[in-house]
Amino acid sequence: MKLCSRRPARPLPIWVILAFLAAVPLQAQSGEKTGTLRGTVVNFITRTPIARALVTSNDQRLAALTDADGRFEFQVPLAAADGAAEAAVPQGFFLSPRRPGYLAVDVRDGIQPHGPGDDIVLYLVPEAIIAGRITVAGPEALPPVNVEIVRRQVQDGRIQWVPAGSVTARSDGEFRFAELAAGSYKVLTREALDNDTALPDRQAQIYGFPPAYAQNAPDFAGAAVLQIVPGMTATANLTLTRKPYHRIHIPVANATADTVIAVNVSVGGQRGQGFSLGYNNRGQAIEGLLPDGIYTVEANGFGTGPGSGTLTFTVNGGPVNGPAMTLVPDSLIRVVVNEEFTSTDDSGSVSFSDGRRTIRLKGPRRYMSVVLQSAEETPGSGAALRDPVGQGDEGLVIEDVHPGRYWIRVNTTRGYAASIRSGGIDLRREPLVIAPGASPAPIEITMRDDTAVISGTIEGMPPAPPVVSTPALNAARVTPAMQSPARVYCIPAADSGGQYTEAWVSPEGSFVSAPLPPGAYRVLAFDHAQQLEYRNPEAMQAYDSRGPLVQVAGGQKEQVRVPLIVTTE
Repeated sequence: MKLCSRRPARPLPIWVILAFLAAVPLQAQSGEKTGTLRGTVVNFITRTPIARALVTSNDQRLAALTDADGRFEFQVPLAAADGAAEAAVPQGFFLSPRRPGYLAVDVRDGIQPHGPGDDIVLYLVPEAIIAGRITVAGPEALPPVNVEIVRRQVQDGRIQWVPAGSVTARSDGEFRFAELAAGSYKVLTREALDNDTALPDRQAQIYGFPPAYAQNAPDFAGAAVLQIVPGMTATANLTLTRKPYHRIHIPVANATADTVIAVNVSVGGQRGQGFSLGYNNRGQAIEGLLPDGIYTVEANGFGTGPGSGTLTFTVNGGPVNGPAMTLVPDSLIRVVVNEEFTSTDDSGSVSFSDGRRTIRLKGPRRYMSVVLQSAEETPGSGAALRDPVGQGDEGLVIEDVHPGRYWIRVNTTRGYAASIRSGGIDLRREPLVIAPGASPAPIEITMRDDTAVISGTIEGMPPAPPVVSTPALNAARVTPAMQSPARVYCIPAADSGGQYTEAWVSPEGSFVSAPLPPGAYRVLAFDHAQQLEYRNPEAMQAYDSRGPLVQVAGGQKEQVRVPLIVTTE
């Protein structure tokens, strides 16, 4: 007798569930006052309405699908306004739209009024897509291949390439990355073993496919940069080449049984190349397979007796056995803080809990933190001030710092870091270099509080949207977070001693900066958020004529008028 089996029912996608729930009217609770709220969801780029977008409230009590004209409407529960005879929308209430193929927009408004009456507008931006195909340069079959994308980001004014997603290519080599935000991307593959040699005899030659880079570039540095905008589909083509792979065995001389080691493989001094090796804890060795080439292996240990090691070696037609790597202790850096405050107000303290007790901090630990950030273009390890170990522990120490290059970031709630130095090096302009096993000079930080303020207005601001003013909905409550989408940035001029700061902008276009260190600043206003490579003088030259250059001294309050830079058109 022939047996028939039924395929297990697949769970419904969350989009289907939410759409179903949106079709069910949400009723106000008994005795609860309501008001009608209506609006439109539109494409942020084309300003055309978006049908069948799901609009939900942040408290998950309300949901509605837009109609063919992008419009939605529902009854909003109202709360009594403080000291008012009429009701108002509860404080903090806002709406969020979503739809497959679109992304949320970085607009600060919780609910943005749009037109007269109760109409509001919510935005979605079309997704961008990177798609492509992987081929093999030869008669070999395509193995299973992982494809990765990295995105260019500006962090603390410097460029880094950060992971942005990975997929497995289909059997025909096609791949696709969807729901991408606009930006700059690179595409690469991870190395893959030949299907015929995935489980080889130890004496047989092993073959594999080294990483490939779009558009068939020789390495990561030369990989094509894909500039994508909303709604765009970019194409990336990659070709794999089959090459002999050889066994790598690098003993770690002083590793213990419970040491955990993270292994990074660099080519030409660059990480993120798609090559990898692993650590065999049982054999206490770094092992794996690599094709011919020159490689640098970095090992960072964690656990009992942590440490780090670096080894550069060449693979040339055969296996690599050793030499052994020795982990050297990671560095400890002391931080010395010199306070040159004009104010004597040092009241208060900060509490820290280690899970068992509460430790109260005073002195510099109360108002500042010091963070080490990797200076490489591909993210690496970092470090920060260690947590206190007991009551009254004011020791400023950064422990377990791996070898590498680091930028120093000082976060403070009192004054500013006027100087950051180590062994005569100005760490505001040059990275701190930690050699293996080194005992670096202390980081000396001078703190001051003679700050200045830059305020002003933006020229060319579009008129503020009309305010909701119906009796049913109180405008101040409907739009608790209403702000202008414009951004103002105070960019310190080279060698001026200033500090990068973003200023809050009102809907009318006025702004006031946070307290700034004295110095010269280029003040720039944009119609939406920017990632500015402000630590690169060459990159900032393009803005020399786009905003005023302002010189401020300690205690000074300067007012300026700044032209709006429109970047969305």
